[in-house]
Amino acid sequence: MNNDSSSRIATRLREWIAKAAPGSKLPSTRALVAEYQASPVTVQKALQALTAQGLIESRPGVGTFVRTVRTARPSDYGWQTAALRSPLTPLPAASSTMRDVANDTIAFHSGYPDRELLPERLVRAALTRAARGDAALSRPPAAGMPELQSWFAHELGTSTPAGTTPPNPSDVVVLPGSQSGLSSIFSALAGRGQPLLMESPTYWGAILAAAQAGVRVVPVPSGPDGPDPVELARAFDETGARLFYAQPNYANPTGAQWAPGRGEEVLEVMRGKGAFLVEDDWAHDFGITTSPVPVASRDDSGHVVYLRSLTKSVSPAIRIAAVIARGPARERILADRAAESMYVSGLLQAAALDVVTQPGWQTHLRSLRHQLQSRRDLLVTSMREHAPQAHIEQVPKGGLNLWARLPDGTNIEQLTRDCETAGVIIAAGREWFPAEPAGAYIRLNYSGSNPGAFPEGARIIGHALERNIS
Repeated sequence: MNNDSSSRIATRLREWIAKAAPGSKLPSTRALVAEYQASPVTVQKALQALTAQGLIESRPGVGTFVRTVRTARPSDYGWQTAALRSPLTPLPAASSTMRDVANDTIAFHSGYPDRELLPERLVRAALTRAARGDAALSRPPAAGMPELQSWFAHELGTSTPAGTTPPNPSDVVVLPGSQSGLSSIFSALAGRGQPLLMESPTYWGAILAAAQAGVRVVPVPSGPDGPDPVELARAFDETGARLFYAQPNYANPTGAQWAPGRGEEVLEVMRGKGAFLVEDDWAHDFGITTSPVPVASRDDSGHVVYLRSLTKSVSPAIRIAAVIARGPARERILADRAAESMYVSGLLQAAALDVVTQPGWQTHLRSLRHQLQSRRDLLVTSMREHAPQAHIEQVPKGGLNLWARLPDGTNIEQLTRDCETAGVIIAAGREWFPAEPAGAYIRLNYSGSNPGAFPEGARIIGHALERNIS
C-alpha cells in the first residue's frame, strides 16, 4: 500500500472521530488492517498523521483513543487583591516610547537612537575584551570601578571654571542606568510624601521614578530658555521642597537648552533655599550646534546632584550611568543603591570604560553630531512642509527629539490611532507632563531608523491632522 492508502484511511478515521465521544477507543491496528485491507505499516502512517494533528493519543499497552479536549481553567488571582491592598502610590502606565513595533512602520516614538548611530565596532570589541578580563569573574566595589569613577569625575571636571573645585572620583557612584539613579535620589534625598519640584514638561521616566518613590511632584513651568528663577524660588517657598529635578541641556521631550546664565541663576536659588538641583545630563553626548556645559561644573558646595548616562550613546545593552554628589547626600544615595542592587555588573562597567577611552570614541562623537544634525533638519523641513499645523516652537540644539504643539482642540488619542493605522507611530505629549498637559503636543524622535521615510511620515501626520481638526 502507498501514501494514498494511508491518506484514505486517515480521512475515514477522521470522519469516525468527529462523531465519537472524547476518550472513545479506536479499533485495534489488527482490526483496522482487516477493515481497510491495508498493511500494518500503512495503518500506522494514518494513525501517526492523526496523532500529529492532535486528534488521537496512544496509551502504550492500553490502546489508541480519541483525544480528550481539555479546557484550561482560568487562573484565579483574586486572593492577591486582599494580600496587596491598594498601592501607596498608583504608578503611571508604561510609556508608549518603550513599545516594540513592526519593521515596516515609520517609528517616531522611541526614545533610543537607531543602531547605526551607535559605536557598534567599539562596543563589540569592548565586550569581548571585558569577557576575557578579571571583571567577568570578580565583584566590583559598591560605588563602582575606580577607573570608571575617575572617568566620570574627569568628564565633569573638564567644564569646571577656575576657582571652582572639580569633583573627586570618590564623589561618583556608578549606576545600572540613570533610571535607577533617579529612584534612589528621590527616595534618599526627598522621601515618601515630601514635595519634589520638577520641570514641566519633563522626562516621563522621572515622573515614574517620583511615583515609585512616593514623593509629591510639584510642576514648575519651563520654556525654551529654562524655568523662571523667580517662579522657582516662589515654588520652594510655597511647598517647602528641597529638591528640584531639571534637564538644563537638550531636555526630553522639548530639546530645550537653558539660556546662557540661567544655570547660575538657578544655582543661586538653590544656595539661597538650601536646596538640591538634580541635574539630568542624559543627552551630554548628543550636542548638535552647541556643546553642553553642566550646571554641576559651577558647584562645589554640594547643591547639585549630577546624573550622566552612557546607555543611549554607547549601547542600550550597556546600562551604565553615574551620579556625582558630595557630602552626606552622596552617602545616602549610595546606601539606597546598595539596598537595591548591591553593585553594578563589573563586566558592563569594564566594557563601558573601554568604549569611552578608545581613540575611536571621540571620532564617533564627531560623526554622530553631523548625523543628528542632518536627521533633525530633514524632519523639521518635512514637518513644516507636510504638517504645518504642528507648530515647532524651536529647533533643538541637541538631543534626539522634536517637540510640536498641535492646534487647540486636537483629539490626540484619535490622531495617534489614525497615524498608526497609516503606518506611523508617534508619541502623545501628555506622558511628559507631571500634571495636566498644557496643550496638545507630540514628540518625534529624529534619531530612529530609516530617516529616508521622514518626509512620508510627516505627510501622513499632516493628513491625519487635517482630518482631526476639520
